Amino acid sequence: MAAVVRAAVDGDLDAVAGIYAREVAEGHATFDVDPPARSVWEAKLASTHPGDHFLVAEAEPGGPVVGFAYSGAFRDRGAYHHTREVTVYLGAGATGRGLGRLLYDDLLARMTAAGMRTALACIALPNDASEGLHRACGFERQGVLREVGRKHGRWIDIVWWQKMLLPEA
Repeated sequence: MAAVVRAAVDGDLDAVAGIYAREVAEGHATFDVDPPARSVWEAKLASTHPGDHFLVAEAEPGGPVVGFAYSGAFRDRGAYHHTREVTVYLGAGATGRGLGRLLYDDLLARMTAAGMRTALACIALPNDASEGLHRACGFERQGVLREVGRKHGRWIDIVWWQKMLLPEA
């Protein structure tokens, strides 16, 4: 059966929180050191900004949620209205099956249709798989910020990636 990407609903939030909590505890893709409250996920789901989307992936129709992606504010200032920060997270065992690409393809299409101009992604280094995903989705590497986070006893660099969604006016 083919994987399914769809808009997230409230019933997906526990699975999303579980995927994210594992990364908080074991990984460095997020700089959160404590899992966020359910209200954080509820706020992402409830956003009415035209560029904000929250998607989940199921490995098969009706199956459990194995990944998610969302777009949200890059910075909370009016001039950034058409720029959104994007991210994808996959559960344990869900990597390497093309689910990240399916999530991003859908997310970026929705953002483009909503008139968003720029998608930005921040990746903690090293993460060859995530950099490869972003490259494959048309993002361009913009620059590294060295040792901006400390987690699991080490300093972590980040790299910003950018994708232009709409051509210049």
